[in-house]
Amino acid sequence: MNQPVRVTIWNEYRHELKNPAVREVYPDGIHQAIGSALPEHHTVTYALLDQEQHGLTEERLQETDVLLWWGHTAHGEVQEEIVERVYQRVLQGMGLIVLHSGHFSKIFKKLMGTSCDLKWRDVGEKERLWVVQPGHPIVRGIGEYIELPKEEMYGEHFDIPAPDELVFTSWFEGGEVFRSGCCWTRGKGRIFYFRPGHETFPTYYNTDVQRVIANAVDWAAPVGTAAPAYGNAKPLEELTI
Repeated sequence: MNQPVRVTIWNEYRHELKNPAVREVYPDGIHQAIGSALPEHHTVTYALLDQEQHGLTEERLQETDVLLWWGHTAHGEVQEEIVERVYQRVLQGMGLIVLHSGHFSKIFKKLMGTSCDLKWRDVGEKERLWVVQPGHPIVRGIGEYIELPKEEMYGEHFDIPAPDELVFTSWFEGGEVFRSGCCWTRGKGRIFYFRPGHETFPTYYNTDVQRVIANAVDWAAPVGTAAPAYGNAKPLEELTI
């Protein structure tokens, strides 16, 4: 069994309160659906946009090994101070898993340094996520592909820096393809972007999607290495020059 991980799941929690179609699919919130599928030995807490400091206080982040982020309609409401706080924690080693429309979040764009824009179409078409790196720990227990009968389409070009590792590539019924499972390292922190998860479809109840997220939490958890030292350095050996 993998070591316990302290997980915080962040969600706007706006769609579920305002849109009956979303509330029917996720009556307790998208965050609860994601959290309920994580292994019981992990510690799972939740943070929401409308909580004080968006639920992401200094103390909460210091007690978080991996942060999951789901956002869509209110990216602009996230305070810059909180974005910087999360950014620094990632550089220090906290893992970050960005889900679906979180590609447009301030924190993801700050870490990527690009617009993170893409094509999209919401008609409920079939998506097939192909595993393109079968030896990667994030796809442990997954077959050649994951098939979702209805999802929102995201299509290339996806304006991101080239991933350090590409784990999934999606094909959609309308013909588009998309880099749907991407890994990066920033500072000491590991980042995973995972595409599926539109709010009107029951994607987060899919057992393969749940397994990928659980695997990603284990992969993104901090590695106990020393922090790098920067600035003027004294020589380790005696210099003769």
